[in-house]
Amino acid sequence: MADLLLKNRGPDATGLVHRVTPESAGWEHVGFELWQLAPGQRLAQAGDDRERCLVLIGGRADIRTDGRHWADLGDRADPFEDRNPHAVYLPAGYGFELVATRALELAVCSAPGGGSHRPRLIRPEDIARSTRGTGTNTRHIRDILPETEPAHSLLVVEVITPGGHWSSYPSHKHDTDNPPEESRLEETYYHRLRPAQGFAFQRVYTDDRSLDVSMAVEDGELVMVPRGYHPCAAAHGYDLYYLNVMAGPKRIWRFTTEPAHRWLLESQES
Repeated sequence: MADLLLKNRGPDATGLVHRVTPESAGWEHVGFELWQLAPGQRLAQAGDDRERCLVLIGGRADIRTDGRHWADLGDRADPFEDRNPHAVYLPAGYGFELVATRALELAVCSAPGGGSHRPRLIRPEDIARSTRGTGTNTRHIRDILPETEPAHSLLVVEVITPGGHWSSYPSHKHDTDNPPEESRLEETYYHRLRPAQGFAFQRVYTDDRSLDVSMAVEDGELVMVPRGYHPCAAAHGYDLYYLNVMAGPKRIWRFTTEPAHRWLLESQES
C-alpha cells in the first residue's frame, strides 16, 4: 500500500507540487495534481481517456480547450476567502492549455471518462453552499461537481472546517459497492491551513483495524483514502480547508457511519 500522506515539498521547476495516479496510489479511479504557477507560467495537457475538473483554488488563469477560451478566470486569492472558486469541467478526450495571469494554485482532478459530456465553465454562482453539523462539528461545504451535475465519474467538493472543529465526522466510510446503502469511492484530501504554520489531524482506519493510520497534516499536504473511515480535526486557532476528489465504479456518494458513533447523529437530531 502506498503511503497515505504526501508531504508538501513545494513546486518543482514546472510548478508541480503533488501528483497522484491510480498506479501510484494502488487503486483504480482517482487522479489528482496540485500545481503552483507563477504569473506567465504555462501548463498544457493532452486529452486522453480521463475526464478532468480544473479547480482554481487561488489566483487567476486563461484556459483554452477545443476552440473555447475562458479569459482571466478566478476572483479569489486563496481558498479561505468567502467566495466559491471558478472551475472547468473537461470530458474524456479534451486537453487544455493554461496560462497563469496571477500567481495560481490549481488542482487538476481526474477519473475515468465516458458518455457524451461537453466542456463547460463552472462559475462561482453555479456552486451550491451548505453547512453541516452542529457545535464543534460544524463545517462549510462548496459543491463544485456534485452527483447532480453532469460528469462520468468525478465528484469534487471543498470544505472549510473552523479551528477547533471536526470534519468528515462522525466517522464514515464509502468503500463497499452496495447502493443505495453505500457506494465504493476512492478519495483524496488536499489540505490548506490558515495561518499556514498550523496543523490538523486525520485518521484513516477500517473496522478490523487492518488499516489504521493517524497523521498530523500540515499546510499543502495531501491524504489518500483508499478505504475505511477518515475523520479529520483542525487544531484550535487554525482553520482547515480541504479539497475532496472522489470517484468509483458508480457516480453516487452513499456512506456508512461507524456504528460506535451513530449516537452522535441521533443527539444532533433531538
